[in-house]
Amino acid sequence: MTSDNDLQQERTFELHVMVEEDLDEVLMIEESCYPFPWTKGIFRDCLVAGYEARIMSSADGEMMGYVFWSWAVGEAHLLNLCISPLYQRQGFGRSLLMACLEEISRRDVERVLLEVRASNFVAESLYSAVGFRQLGRRKGYYPAGRQREDALLMGLEREQMLNLQALSA
Repeated sequence: MTSDNDLQQERTFELHVMVEEDLDEVLMIEESCYPFPWTKGIFRDCLVAGYEARIMSSADGEMMGYVFWSWAVGEAHLLNLCISPLYQRQGFGRSLLMACLEEISRRDVERVLLEVRASNFVAESLYSAVGFRQLGRRKGYYPAGRQREDALLMGLEREQMLNLQALSA
């Protein structure tokens, strides 16, 4: 039987700022999760541009996932959040999202925006569960073989972000 302490221990993770030396491992996770992954060059460009990037690691240092976001004129834009297949469907995506939102809330940000593939029901469900709402649809936003796939544009307002943190405290 698993106790609450065991579950708490299983969900332990550390966050640290991503550096270029992390990119090979980030790319391995990215390629294992997406049919049209970002390239190492895209990740490097994000770091060079000064975008925020965090690595989620287990207590023994294994990379579990990562997140990228940018800032502009009172808005944060969540660019890429990914959990290694080994850690998916265990609550780590939500934990990483909440940690990211906590960092974002420390800034003068009125809302957080993101795009998610219209077919990515798991991610869309996660974002909706923490309060993101669909604001629109971007036609043909993502590559999908010889086709293009729509993105759902989602947003979370500052007040909702702060309410989430109050609930998790």
